[in-house]
Amino acid sequence: MAKTIRDPATFAIATLGDIFGVVPRMLRRVGGHDAAPAVRPITLSDLKAALRAGIDDLGAFRSDVVFVCVIYPAVGILLAWVTYQRDLLPLLFPLLAGFTILGPIGAVGLYEMSRRRAEGRSAQWSDGLALLSHPSTGPIALMGAILLLLFLLWIGAAALIYAATLGPALPEGPIDLVTRSVTTGAGWAMIVIGFAVGAVFASVALSISFVSLPLLVDRDVGLVPAIVTSVRAAAASPGPVAVWGLVVAFGLAIASIPALLGLIVVFPVLGHATWHLYRRVVAD
Repeated sequence: MAKTIRDPATFAIATLGDIFGVVPRMLRRVGGHDAAPAVRPITLSDLKAALRAGIDDLGAFRSDVVFVCVIYPAVGILLAWVTYQRDLLPLLFPLLAGFTILGPIGAVGLYEMSRRRAEGRSAQWSDGLALLSHPSTGPIALMGAILLLLFLLWIGAAALIYAATLGPALPEGPIDLVTRSVTTGAGWAMIVIGFAVGAVFASVALSISFVSLPLLVDRDVGLVPAIVTSVRAAAASPGPVAVWGLVVAFGLAIASIPALLGLIVVFPVLGHATWHLYRRVVAD
C-alpha cells in the first residue's frame, strides 16, 4: 500500500493550540505607550547601505554572532532529518524555505545588538536576552505567533500542492523526488505553483515584519501600530522593499547550499542589515 503524506492540518491545529494558550497572558502587554512613527521612502542605495552596515556589525560581533547563529544550520539539518525519517520528504524544501517567513523573529536578538552598538554601548549575544524583560515582550511573542501561523499555512499549502501534482504517493527517496520534479510536467507544475504560492506567503511575512519587529525592539508602540507601520513602509517603497525581499530569499537560498552552514554568516548579516534598514525607514 502506497504511503501518503500525512495531513499537516492536524499538526498545525495542535501546535497553534499550544501557542495561543499563552495569548491571554501576553495580551496584557500588547498595548504600547509610544505613538506610531512616521515612515520615509527608501531607495536601492538605502538597501546597499544597510547591507554594508550589517556586514560591519557582523565584524564587530563576530564571535558572539557566530556562536549564536550556529543554531540555524543545526535546526535546518534537524528538520531535514526529521522530514526524511517521518515520510515527509516532499515537505523538506517548503520547511527550509520557511526560514524566509520565520527568519525575522529569529533575528530579534540581532536587532537588539545593533541597537546597542548604534547607541555607543557595548553589546554581546547575551544582551538579546534583555528583551525578555522588555515592555514589548508580549507583542514580539505574538508577532512570532503570527509568523508561525503563516509558516504552518504555507506548509499546509505546500502539502496540498504536492498532493495535487506529484502525489498522493510519497517518493522513494530524495533522488526520486528530484527526478520526478524536473523531468515530468506534474513536477514542473508543482515547482511553478509552489514558488508562486510561497512568494505570496513570503511577501505577506515581509510586509508585516521587516519594520514591526525592529520597531518593537526599539520602542514601546504596541503590536497593531507596529504592524501598521511596517505595512505603510512597504506601501511607501514597494520596489525597494520587493528587492529587499529578493535579497533575503536569494541570500538564504545560497547560504543553504553547503549543508546550511552558510547561514552562520548570511543570517546575521541580513539580521543586522534589517535593523539598519529599519532606521532608514522610520523617522526619529
